[in-house]
Amino acid sequence: MSTMSEGYYNSKKSGDIYGQQGTRAALSMSRLRCILRGLNFKTYMFLFLVVPMGIFSLYFHGLKISYFLRPLWESPPKPFHEIPHYYHENVSMETLCRLHGWRIRESPRRVFDAVLFSNEVDILTIRWKEMYPYVTHYVILESNSTFTGLPKPSIFASNRDNFRFVESRLTYGMIGGRFKKGENPFVEEAYQRVALDRLLKIAGIEDDDLLIMSDVDEIPCAHTINLLRWCNGIPPVLHLQMRNYLYSFEFFLDNQSWRASIHRYQTGKTRYAHYRQADVLLADAGWHCSFCFRRISEFVFKMKAYSHNDRVRFAHYLNCNRIQDVICKGDDLFDMLPEEYTFKDIIGKLGPIPHSYSAVHLPSYLLNNAEKYKFLLPGNCRRESG
Repeated sequence: MSTMSEGYYNSKKSGDIYGQQGTRAALSMSRLRCILRGLNFKTYMFLFLVVPMGIFSLYFHGLKISYFLRPLWESPPKPFHEIPHYYHENVSMETLCRLHGWRIRESPRRVFDAVLFSNEVDILTIRWKEMYPYVTHYVILESNSTFTGLPKPSIFASNRDNFRFVESRLTYGMIGGRFKKGENPFVEEAYQRVALDRLLKIAGIEDDDLLIMSDVDEIPCAHTINLLRWCNGIPPVLHLQMRNYLYSFEFFLDNQSWRASIHRYQTGKTRYAHYRQADVLLADAGWHCSFCFRRISEFVFKMKAYSHNDRVRFAHYLNCNRIQDVICKGDDLFDMLPEEYTFKDIIGKLGPIPHSYSAVHLPSYLLNNAEKYKFLLPGNCRRESG
């Protein structure tokens, strides 16, 4: 009897549990029906249309939104102390040094120009031709890896014959990439810049030599270099304000390019870098021509290779026809908003870059070879497809 009673008791207890669970489920469904009955049409539209569209927009335009809201979470950097830049071809160097508050030297300093090279053959040619009269030694480092860890052919080595005019002044180095997938591209970039420090020592740089630290597409004016090599009293580190262009000299952005710098070299102290290292800025000292390529394939390569490759959020960004359309319209390759620190500046730069038809004060080699480099001049936005 006791066994049967226990069995009967356990069976009844289990049934109570299942019954309670069923009751709870029924109550939950009942409550859900009540809630749904209480929702009107507008609420349904919000839940099933507006919310999914919001999530979709956030996915596709998240970077845009973050850039637009940048003024809320990031303050502008400390302003530079801008040094007025005086120049005219008919003014003596002694007078120019004095106008800047400096004094002329008995002999000019040696000048070293050091760059990391990726694939900018045309811009490198224009850069070195512009600087040629005043640069003592050219130092260039090339890797078999992009900053993003992709294999890269030795483009400079393959085109070295085009640079015979600097061969007697050239120190060229080749470095193997580390090919670490998923690593922050700026780590590889920093690794290559440290290697460039070592290459400068091999090239024979000495204390008080001038060292130009800038990317290939940041081109100091020849007269800027000549001024700084002839004057005593210049700052030990001086950033160069450059006219900022995109795609060609037809699309003038602003005068806010400042990362290029010139250093009076100090052994054990000077380190090659591409960030802010001083608070002084020499006004109107050169040109920065970003994504100024001859071929669409070169645009695609850089978009995938440089440190901001995360901006290629969708495969169609690399479509050749799209890239060509973007170039001619002056739009952004990555469909990004301006990188500014105030809402006023962001709104002021929204939309395509206005076309500029001024070809005044551009590198002399570019104008003397206008037919060869016409893709960089106003009115010639079409690029070679190869």
